[in-house]
Amino acid sequence: MITLSLILAAYLLGSIPFAMVASRLFKLPDPRSYGSHNPGATNVLRTGRKGAAVVTLVGDAGKGWVAIISAHYFSRLWGLGDEVVAGMALAVFLGHLYPIFLGFKGGKGVATSAGVLLGLHPGLGALTVLTWVIVALISRISSLSALLSALLAPLYAYYILGEGLVTGAVLMVSILLIIRHRSNIANLMAGKETRIGKGG
Repeated sequence: MITLSLILAAYLLGSIPFAMVASRLFKLPDPRSYGSHNPGATNVLRTGRKGAAVVTLVGDAGKGWVAIISAHYFSRLWGLGDEVVAGMALAVFLGHLYPIFLGFKGGKGVATSAGVLLGLHPGLGALTVLTWVIVALISRISSLSALLSALLAPLYAYYILGEGLVTGAVLMVSILLIIRHRSNIANLMAGKETRIGKGG
């Protein structure tokens, strides 16, 4: 019962749409009404309001990090197993993808997954974020950076964390993130994907 309650709490935390929160704070239009129609930091950046994009990025990454830090804390406090950490990692990510507060239509999960990985292990998060940064600097394509980072994250997790439920959760998060980027994959193959800082 405790484990299920913690997983539900992680889902609800993941459901908080920081793109919407930032847009209201900065008096911007609904991020679902322009650009990629995705309630995420990259789309909010298309408004030209970097502050709003930063709030979105920090909020979305922060909820992933908080969920995992909480999972570790309560796992130690109540002597729970890795299933709590793995479950909350998946739950907070699913909350972002399918938020109850937005009719189960959320973002693609890049920032939230980064927060989850940083919470699981600083080295794991740092390696994955570094991968994103390097690919972004070279390609200037956010989705390509996310996809390559998602492909490598489970390998990083296996090397750092070893086999187990938590590494399995990282693999599931990566698979879900790639699935959420299927339209971007089609655009990449067609050479039509928008570059960072460009409109559309």
